[in-house]
Amino acid sequence: MGKKHDYNYFEAFVQLVDYSCQSAEILESSLKRFDPQGLSEMMTNLHGIEHAADMGKHDMMNRLAKEFITPIEREDIIELAQEIDNVTDSIEDVLMGIYMYNILSIRPEAIDFVDVIVQCCNGLKKTMEDFQNFRKSSTIHDSIVEINRLEEVGDRLYRDAVRSLYVNSQNALETISWTEIFDRLESCCDACEHVANVVESVIMKNT
Repeated sequence: MGKKHDYNYFEAFVQLVDYSCQSAEILESSLKRFDPQGLSEMMTNLHGIEHAADMGKHDMMNRLAKEFITPIEREDIIELAQEIDNVTDSIEDVLMGIYMYNILSIRPEAIDFVDVIVQCCNGLKKTMEDFQNFRKSSTIHDSIVEINRLEEVGDRLYRDAVRSLYVNSQNALETISWTEIFDRLESCCDACEHVANVVESVIMKNT
Protein backbone atom coordinates (compact mmCIF):
# COMPACT_ATOMS: atom_id res chain seq x y z
CA MET A 1 0.00 0.00 0.00
CA GLY A 2 1.34 3.42 -0.88
CA LYS A 3 2.17 5.91 1.81
CA LYS A 4 -0.68 8.28 2.56
CA HIS A 5 0.11 11.92 1.89
CA ASP A 6 -1.19 14.12 4.69
CA TYR A 7 0.55 17.34 3.70
CA ASN A 8 -1.87 19.97 2.47
CA TYR A 9 -0.19 22.71 0.43
CA PHE A 10 -3.20 24.99 0.66
CA GLU A 11 -3.25 24.78 4.45
CA ALA A 12 0.49 25.40 4.46
CA PHE A 13 -0.04 28.56 2.41
CA VAL A 14 -2.55 29.76 5.02
CA GLN A 15 0.03 29.15 7.74
CA LEU A 16 2.70 31.07 5.84
CA VAL A 17 0.34 34.03 5.42
CA ASP A 18 -0.55 33.81 9.10
CA TYR A 19 3.11 34.50 9.87
CA SER A 20 2.80 37.62 7.72
CA CYS A 21 -0.29 38.65 9.70
CA GLN A 22 1.52 38.12 13.00
CA SER A 23 4.44 40.21 11.72
CA ALA A 24 2.09 43.00 10.65
CA GLU A 25 0.48 43.01 14.10
CA ILE A 26 3.86 43.35 15.79
CA LEU A 27 4.80 46.18 13.44
CA GLU A 28 1.48 47.89 14.16
CA SER A 29 1.95 47.57 17.91
CA SER A 30 5.55 48.79 17.67
CA LEU A 31 4.62 51.93 15.76
CA LYS A 32 1.42 52.82 17.61
CA ARG A 33 3.02 52.31 21.04
CA PHE A 34 6.45 53.42 19.94
CA ASP A 35 9.22 53.06 22.51
CA PRO A 36 12.78 53.33 21.16
CA GLN A 37 14.03 51.51 24.24
CA GLY A 38 11.82 48.51 23.52
CA LEU A 39 12.69 48.32 19.83
CA SER A 40 15.29 45.58 20.22
CA GLU A 41 12.77 43.31 21.93
CA MET A 42 10.21 43.92 19.20
CA MET A 43 12.82 43.14 16.54
CA THR A 44 13.67 39.89 18.31
CA ASN A 45 9.99 38.90 18.44
CA LEU A 46 9.49 39.77 14.80
CA HIS A 47 12.61 37.91 13.74
CA GLY A 48 11.34 34.83 15.57
CA ILE A 49 8.19 34.89 13.45
CA GLU A 50 10.22 35.47 10.29
CA HIS A 51 12.42 32.48 11.16
CA ALA A 52 9.38 30.27 11.76
CA ALA A 53 8.04 31.38 8.37
CA ASP A 54 11.34 30.43 6.74
CA MET A 55 11.18 26.99 8.35
CA GLY A 56 7.63 26.53 7.07
CA LYS A 57 8.71 27.47 3.58
CA HIS A 58 11.72 25.13 3.71
CA ASP A 59 9.48 22.29 4.86
CA MET A 60 7.19 22.94 1.92
CA MET A 61 10.10 22.91 -0.53
CA ASN A 62 11.47 19.68 0.94
CA ARG A 63 8.11 17.97 0.60
CA LEU A 64 7.65 19.35 -2.90
CA ALA A 65 10.96 17.83 -3.98
CA LYS A 66 9.62 14.37 -3.06
CA GLU A 67 6.08 14.72 -4.41
CA PHE A 68 5.11 13.09 -7.68
CA ILE A 69 1.67 14.70 -7.90
CA THR A 70 0.89 18.22 -6.68
CA PRO A 71 -2.46 20.05 -6.48
CA ILE A 72 -1.19 22.89 -8.67
CA GLU A 73 1.96 23.20 -10.76
CA ARG A 74 5.28 22.99 -8.91
CA GLU A 75 6.44 26.32 -10.31
CA ASP A 76 3.30 27.99 -8.95
CA ILE A 77 3.82 26.47 -5.50
CA ILE A 78 7.42 27.67 -5.45
CA GLU A 79 6.54 31.17 -6.66
CA LEU A 80 3.64 31.56 -4.25
CA ALA A 81 5.70 30.40 -1.27
CA GLN A 82 8.46 32.85 -2.19
CA GLU A 83 6.07 35.77 -2.66
CA ILE A 84 4.44 35.11 0.74
CA ASP A 85 7.90 34.92 2.28
CA ASN A 86 8.68 38.31 0.73
CA VAL A 87 5.71 39.81 2.57
CA THR A 88 7.00 38.70 5.96
CA ASP A 89 10.53 39.79 5.09
CA SER A 90 9.39 43.22 3.93
CA ILE A 91 7.51 43.79 7.19
CA GLU A 92 10.61 42.90 9.19
CA ASP A 93 12.62 45.28 7.00
CA VAL A 94 10.48 48.20 8.19
CA LEU A 95 11.31 47.61 11.84
CA MET A 96 14.95 47.02 11.00
CA GLY A 97 15.03 50.32 9.13
CA ILE A 98 13.52 52.19 12.09
CA TYR A 99 16.27 50.71 14.26
CA MET A 100 19.14 51.31 11.82
CA TYR A 101 18.14 54.91 11.07
CA ASN A 102 17.68 55.61 14.79
CA ILE A 103 14.10 56.82 14.42
CA LEU A 104 13.04 58.37 17.72
CA SER A 105 9.44 59.29 16.93
CA ILE A 106 6.88 58.00 14.45
CA ARG A 107 5.34 60.20 11.80
CA PRO A 108 1.52 59.99 11.57
CA GLU A 109 1.72 58.87 7.93
CA ALA A 110 3.50 55.71 9.07
CA ILE A 111 0.57 54.85 11.32
CA ASP A 112 -1.78 55.18 8.36
CA PHE A 113 0.57 52.97 6.35
CA VAL A 114 0.73 50.19 8.92
CA ASP A 115 -3.08 50.12 9.13
CA VAL A 116 -3.16 49.42 5.38
CA ILE A 117 -0.47 46.74 5.71
CA VAL A 118 -2.48 44.94 8.41
CA GLN A 119 -5.57 45.06 6.19
CA CYS A 120 -3.54 43.73 3.24
CA CYS A 121 -2.25 40.80 5.27
CA ASN A 122 -5.70 39.99 6.63
CA GLY A 123 -7.01 40.12 3.07
CA LEU A 124 -4.28 37.73 1.98
CA LYS A 125 -5.21 35.30 4.73
CA LYS A 126 -8.84 35.34 3.66
CA THR A 127 -7.72 34.78 0.06
CA MET A 128 -5.55 31.81 1.01
CA GLU A 129 -8.30 30.29 3.15
CA ASP A 130 -10.52 30.31 0.04
CA PHE A 131 -7.73 29.15 -2.28
CA GLN A 132 -8.22 25.43 -1.75
CA ASN A 133 -11.75 25.71 -3.14
CA PHE A 134 -11.01 28.38 -5.73
CA ARG A 135 -13.09 26.61 -8.40
CA LYS A 136 -16.22 26.97 -6.24
CA SER A 137 -15.41 30.03 -4.14
CA SER A 138 -17.66 33.04 -4.66
CA THR A 139 -15.46 35.35 -2.58
CA ILE A 140 -11.84 34.81 -3.58
CA HIS A 141 -12.06 37.17 -6.55
CA ASP A 142 -13.42 39.93 -4.31
CA SER A 143 -10.57 39.36 -1.86
CA ILE A 144 -7.99 39.75 -4.62
CA VAL A 145 -9.66 42.94 -5.87
CA GLU A 146 -9.63 44.34 -2.32
CA ILE A 147 -5.91 43.68 -1.96
CA ASN A 148 -5.30 45.48 -5.24
CA ARG A 149 -7.38 48.40 -3.97
CA LEU A 150 -5.41 48.54 -0.73
CA GLU A 151 -2.15 48.57 -2.68
CA GLU A 152 -3.41 51.63 -4.53
CA VAL A 153 -4.21 53.24 -1.17
CA GLY A 154 -0.62 52.48 -0.19
CA ASP A 155 0.65 54.14 -3.36
CA ARG A 156 -1.27 57.31 -2.53
CA LEU A 157 -0.06 57.28 1.05
CA TYR A 158 3.52 56.92 -0.17
CA ARG A 159 3.20 59.78 -2.64
CA ASP A 160 1.60 62.14 -0.12
CA ALA A 161 3.89 61.14 2.76
CA VAL A 162 7.08 61.70 0.80
CA ARG A 163 5.84 65.05 -0.54
CA SER A 164 4.88 66.19 2.96
CA LEU A 165 8.30 65.15 4.18
CA TYR A 166 10.17 67.14 1.54
CA VAL A 167 7.88 70.17 1.89
CA ASN A 168 7.86 70.38 5.67
CA SER A 169 11.03 68.83 7.04
CA GLN A 170 13.96 71.13 7.68
CA ASN A 171 16.22 68.28 8.74
CA ALA A 172 18.17 66.55 5.97
CA LEU A 173 18.84 63.42 8.03
CA GLU A 174 15.16 63.12 8.90
CA THR A 175 14.26 63.47 5.22
CA ILE A 176 16.71 60.77 4.15
CA SER A 177 15.74 58.39 6.94
CA TRP A 178 12.00 58.71 6.53
CA THR A 179 12.19 58.46 2.75
CA GLU A 180 13.76 55.03 3.29
CA ILE A 181 11.16 54.03 5.86
CA PHE A 182 8.32 55.06 3.56
CA ASP A 183 9.96 53.07 0.75
CA ARG A 184 9.95 50.01 2.99
CA LEU A 185 6.35 50.51 4.07
CA GLU A 186 5.23 50.84 0.46
CA SER A 187 7.16 47.66 -0.40
CA CYS A 188 4.99 45.75 2.09
CA CYS A 189 1.85 46.69 0.17
CA ASP A 190 3.52 45.80 -3.12
CA ALA A 191 4.55 42.40 -1.75
CA CYS A 192 0.96 41.65 -0.72
CA GLU A 193 -0.30 42.56 -4.17
CA HIS A 194 2.30 40.27 -5.76
CA VAL A 195 0.91 37.33 -3.77
CA ALA A 196 -2.63 38.18 -4.86
CA ASN A 197 -1.49 38.42 -8.48
CA VAL A 198 0.12 34.96 -8.35
CA VAL A 199 -3.06 33.49 -6.85
CA GLU A 200 -5.10 35.10 -9.60
CA SER A 201 -2.75 33.70 -12.23
CA VAL A 202 -3.00 30.20 -10.76
CA ILE A 203 -6.79 30.41 -10.76
CA MET A 204 -6.82 31.51 -14.39
CA LYS A 205 -4.61 28.58 -15.40
CA ASN A 206 -6.69 26.01 -13.57
CA THR A 207 -10.25 27.01 -14.42
